Amino acid sequence: MEQTLQSENYKIQKPEHWASNINDAQLIEYIKESEFSQKQADEGRDYCYFLDKIYYTSDTENSEYACLAYTLNEPANLERASVVDVVLEENETYLIHRISVLRDGVLVDKIPDTKIKTLDSENQSGGGVLSSNKKVNITIKDLRLYDILIMEDSRVKVFTDRDFLRKEFSKYVWIGPDSYWAYGKYKFTFKNDRERTIAYKKTFFRDEDGNVLEPEISYLKKGEEYLIEEDNFINFVDSNREVSPFIDFATDDNWKELSNYIAPIYDTIFEKSSLKEFAPDLIEKLDKIDNKDEQLQFAIEYVQNHINYIYNADEMNGHKPQEPSITYENKQGDCKAKSVLLKVILDYIGVDSSIILVNFNTDFYMKYYLPSLLTFNHVIVKINYKDESYFVDATLRDEFGFIENRGFIFFMHYLEVKPNLELQIKPPHRFPYYAVDEKSELIVENNIGKLKLTTKYKGNRANYMRKYFKKTNKREIIDSWNNFFFHTLNYVNDRNGTDLRNIFKDAAIEIASDDKKGNEFIVEYKTTIENPYYTDAKNNRFLMYFDGNIVKNTARDFMHKDITFWHNFDSERFEIQLVTDQKIDVTEKFTIQESTINNPYFDYTSRKKITKNGGTINIDFKPLINLEIPEKDFEDFRAAHHEVADSNFGIGVDIIEEGILNKLKFNFKKHFN
Repeated sequence: MEQTLQSENYKIQKPEHWASNINDAQLIEYIKESEFSQKQADEGRDYCYFLDKIYYTSDTENSEYACLAYTLNEPANLERASVVDVVLEENETYLIHRISVLRDGVLVDKIPDTKIKTLDSENQSGGGVLSSNKKVNITIKDLRLYDILIMEDSRVKVFTDRDFLRKEFSKYVWIGPDSYWAYGKYKFTFKNDRERTIAYKKTFFRDEDGNVLEPEISYLKKGEEYLIEEDNFINFVDSNREVSPFIDFATDDNWKELSNYIAPIYDTIFEKSSLKEFAPDLIEKLDKIDNKDEQLQFAIEYVQNHINYIYNADEMNGHKPQEPSITYENKQGDCKAKSVLLKVILDYIGVDSSIILVNFNTDFYMKYYLPSLLTFNHVIVKINYKDESYFVDATLRDEFGFIENRGFIFFMHYLEVKPNLELQIKPPHRFPYYAVDEKSELIVENNIGKLKLTTKYKGNRANYMRKYFKKTNKREIIDSWNNFFFHTLNYVNDRNGTDLRNIFKDAAIEIASDDKKGNEFIVEYKTTIENPYYTDAKNNRFLMYFDGNIVKNTARDFMHKDITFWHNFDSERFEIQLVTDQKIDVTEKFTIQESTINNPYFDYTSRKKITKNGGTINIDFKPLINLEIPEKDFEDFRAAHHEVADSNFGIGVDIIEEGILNKLKFNFKKHFN
């Protein structure tokens, strides 16, 4: 076997005492053809004869074992099997027990044909991420189509002093196997060798009719195990519509016990942290600001923009928060370090705050998981100011505004780092401002249209647009706005394929203003359009302005049996004016149509003022956000958005052409339509 000089990250040896012990004769016995395996072959699928997985946890290590045998009948699977990468955490070892193929009924050892390299895991580093993770690269020579590959290996993670949370607590989530594979035999075992009892919760399992069963909670004491065994098994989960069944294994705890465990760790840091001692120059700057709103803004933006965010992957689940004096001196730290420094600064200026633990990626599942500190992967700051609670992520950059105007963070569940607290729910929210406040006008005279758009962005939208204009080429920005109007003015249906730059020839866009206290970013777009009317196949002319961004297609198209719809839309207001020197049909349904929608989760109104030469529509959209729409309310919620999409998201006017015949045609249409 070829190998590099570095080998401390992997070993070739027999399985550990807690793993399975399968000899060659047993392997061959397991690899038997059947009607089930033949059916998979007939359907052109690869097949896994058996998969034996074990998760083992003790007070000193977390480890996983797997032994499996599968066909290499598909060229793509053969390629994937020939080169395998295994990413290891710090102090984790990859153990290779067996690499073999069953070829023409003969078991062939492939370890002599295997080349192993140990590399730095480049995918885990860069962009402010530090990682000493290693990647074990395994290349197996001379694998052939129709071989049956047998892999038996383990990953052993021995705890270091930094892994104090993993020493104290265990968490593992079992999820059903890949739905691509059919398994002759599937086996999963969870082994608890810890002194403390581990609870496990089965969630999203289903009955024979596909209905979700109520979750079940059971317990494993030291030395006990949980076993799943299936024969001729295919995971039939519809991943686009269903949540895969999962089992959450976690050290038996409740949220109050966990908050009482974590709070003293942070308190110890705060008790020995004096801003006066380690940051006198920062205090001098703070003391010169006599406006509390500005002082708070300065504190947040100082930590966000002047302290570099370093995500140390090896330490996120382990070490205690870095002392703020070190963070301040080194001008860098992870989310815990930056959040702790921000809180120390806020304490100095007399603004109440606390550290909270979150996991944005698994927020939906938090209500189904068992209580565990290992569920969280991020730390932010909760700030209580002027009778309101705000949430600030100290790791973000280029965020601006007084506290009430800063970006809003969407999530629901969090654990506040204080004693005797339960898991908390962030309440639903209504924005006190419009994230998009837009005024557009298209004025047409002598078949030349003057189009002007003024958009005021606020909050998250202001932060995003400020970054977008800073990083994006000006010509690309103009092209983006041109493309928006190509669809909004319905030119996509009468001049499709035309270069947008030939339609919007003198298009220009500028930043009109940028208020970094109010966090308001205003953009103005202007252009001249020759022949601005949309013309249909019968040569009827229209002025049309329907903004597809107003229609929330994610709500209209949402389909999922298990996951509820997460409501995170912005408050928006639009004024759209169309004016022409031609007469228009002031009775046309879609010209005069208005709407009023009062859904429990959003209010939507469209009001119009129509004249003989045009019209104006005012649209107002105020959602209640940061919540899941209950299943019982969702179809009414969807129907309300369908109503918005039914021509209530803009305005169109029909031109009455000059001439006797055109007027007769219009009168005929008015009386008989």
